[in-house]
Amino acid sequence: MAGTDRFSFEKLFAKNAPVGAKTSFRRPKYDFAVAYPDPDTLPLEGLANAMRTALERDGKELSYYPDYVGLLSLRELIADKLVRDRNMKITAEDVVITSGSGEAISMIIQSLTDPGDVVITEEFLYLGTLRQMRRYSADVVGVKCDDDGMIPEELEATLNRLKGEGKRVKYLYTIPTFQNPLGWTMTLKRRKSMLEIAGSHGIPIFEDDCYVDLRFGGEDVTSIHSLDDSGQVIYVGSFSKIIAPGARMGYMVAPEELTLRAMSFKGGGGTNQLAAMAIEEYLKHEMYQHIDEQNRSLIVKRDAMLASLGENFGDTAKWAIPQGGLCVWLEFPEGTDLAAVQEQSFAEGVGYYNGTQFSPEGRGANFARLCYGHPSPEMVYEGVSELARVLERHGVIKP
Repeated sequence: MAGTDRFSFEKLFAKNAPVGAKTSFRRPKYDFAVAYPDPDTLPLEGLANAMRTALERDGKELSYYPDYVGLLSLRELIADKLVRDRNMKITAEDVVITSGSGEAISMIIQSLTDPGDVVITEEFLYLGTLRQMRRYSADVVGVKCDDDGMIPEELEATLNRLKGEGKRVKYLYTIPTFQNPLGWTMTLKRRKSMLEIAGSHGIPIFEDDCYVDLRFGGEDVTSIHSLDDSGQVIYVGSFSKIIAPGARMGYMVAPEELTLRAMSFKGGGGTNQLAAMAIEEYLKHEMYQHIDEQNRSLIVKRDAMLASLGENFGDTAKWAIPQGGLCVWLEFPEGTDLAAVQEQSFAEGVGYYNGTQFSPEGRGANFARLCYGHPSPEMVYEGVSELARVLERHGVIKP
């Protein structure tokens, strides 16, 4: 009979294996924490019909393992979209489909990052990417931004300082359109400046463009990739925001030498072929109509949040007015500690993420990202009012 002592893996773990969290997403009554899209605009019927059509036509192809770089017809659709919408000079051969943009980002980070390598980002960046960079022991350095994006003079000064310290900068990561969490869109002038500065220092730019379709105001700005003739820019996009996060469908475009390395970090073989077939069949007929419908819904929710912010925090905080995307960046006076009560706020029904979770240096406790995509306009309005009550109740702000 086997012994009664339980087997332990403690001494067997790989040295670089971090301790993960076995948890589910918390979903408080008013959930402003996660950038979910509007559930009422998910194209469920359209996807069901598209899947039926695709299965009737190509269903027997599911007997094969999927192409490692993804379904060809979907890669062709992506390439056509990027040529049309982002002015990129690519073909389907340049596109790799991934399990959400998160997998693409992880593949690139693993391909380029050795422990201790410096990575340049905006002063606040998407927390999922920040976590992945830290997982592979990158030294993440944030650069100051304003409403037009990363400030060129600050970028140049940071790169010169790091060079003087003998540190190697591997790449610059940016979300130039509806930056998460800051919300701004980088101007064309700033994009050109970033490309020029990065090029003069011999570092590539990693452009994360996953929110670009969620525009309901202002003028579109071309991709950084479209401005580059040297192969310096890596590009990542996603269908999470215009189809559904649960579909786990993203893509990357990179120079071949990098793609070949990145593919070695792609887990599980090819991306889900069934989901790819349904998405391709739906989008080739309904893409822009669906995007327009989705954005008409989002602007109503954004306006509900702005109205409630004005009523509840008009004298105590400030925020910009995003022209797209899914979030508002809320700033309270220095010394306000939103990090201290975040967990309590979740427990009392209002979810948000404070600024320290987006900062490479762990600063920004007086900031919060509020996402408005998922709740109804009424819930958005009520939830901001409830957030004010929570913060007042715990003495973070005065009544």
